[in-house]
Amino acid sequence: MKLSKQTERKLSRFAIHNLTLYLVGGQGIALLLGLGMPGFLGAIQLFPADVMTGQWWRLLTFVFTPPFGNPFFAIFALYLLYFMGGSLEAHWGTFRYNVFVLIGYLMTIAAAFVFPYHGASNAYITGSIFLAFAYLFPDYQILLFFILPVRIKWLALITWLFYAYDFLTGDWATRLLILAAITNFLVFFGQDLYYKARYGHRQMKRQAGAISKRDKPIHTCTVCGITDKTHPTMDFRYCTKCDPPRAYCSEHLFSHEHVREP
Repeated sequence: MKLSKQTERKLSRFAIHNLTLYLVGGQGIALLLGLGMPGFLGAIQLFPADVMTGQWWRLLTFVFTPPFGNPFFAIFALYLLYFMGGSLEAHWGTFRYNVFVLIGYLMTIAAAFVFPYHGASNAYITGSIFLAFAYLFPDYQILLFFILPVRIKWLALITWLFYAYDFLTGDWATRLLILAAITNFLVFFGQDLYYKARYGHRQMKRQAGAISKRDKPIHTCTVCGITDKTHPTMDFRYCTKCDPPRAYCSEHLFSHEHVREP
């Protein structure tokens, strides 16, 4: 994504520094409150039908919905979110990172209101942060659950496969939420992906051509057709009495009929 420096300077004063810290802090508090108050998490999720009845706070609080499941897993996921979001902000700058998160946030709300009775969480938004980090730093190695070392690109591949599976098997509300959540990724990396695919295809064609030239035999016997590739120990010579000179293996060099093209 490209923005003019002048535009970035004008809007940067509205950017929130350490945005990920607020997201992780809010989700951590929500996690604790949810453990003590079972109905709390349902009250902060995004249900457009409830928003239209006056529960407007859901438009803001749904970004603080913590990861579901085991609390230990949730803590690990929040740690990753803090680390990766902070890394993206350091890499892009505060303003661009804010724009990345804001696009995912607004697109998620827009997709949710298409199906107002279908709930929406921030899972795909935080997922897009993870995918962006993995795209920029594919070889970064993390300790999965603080034990198993794994490169981040493999986890990203698994995430994309899960997204693809949910998109193919889910309802239209789920599909829209997935598309909404990866819009920011496509806005920031779409052009780069296009050029990689375009020039990567050209490079593959060049490599294929080089391989075919490398595997092409230098000498081929005019009589029996053996080559220096099929018979690497064979001695090939050219007969100058043929016009033009032709290659022959040692067995047919002196026994062939001379060829002269008209």
